[in-house]
Amino acid sequence: MSQEIAVVGSPEFTTGFRLAGVRRFENVPDEEKDAELDDAVADVLEDEGVGIVVMHDDDLDYLSRGVRQNVETSVEPVVVTIGSGTGGGGLRDQIKRAIGIDLMEEDEDSD
Repeated sequence: MSQEIAVVGSPEFTTGFRLAGVRRFENVPDEEKDAELDDAVADVLEDEGVGIVVMHDDDLDYLSRGVRQNVETSVEPVVVTIGSGTGGGGLRDQIKRAIGIDLMEEDEDSD
């Protein structure tokens, strides 16, 4: 069974991913994150059809302790956070930790 990518966050955050073909998303407007983000994240973490969850790293601050711990320790699905604090190396490290190999290693060797 192939798994899909899910994106959780504000409509502004999810729009680009939807335009790129991501079909599974949870829109949580900024003003509703305190009340609804926990449930949205829990829903995608429990969805067996989801293999990767993408979130903005700032949204981690809105999660309750329990849901945040699930996000930080989840192996399947893998949770990847992107945004202001991540930087290219952070995303690379997250992917490497999640799948066990460095996808960008070959590109650097050819330079």
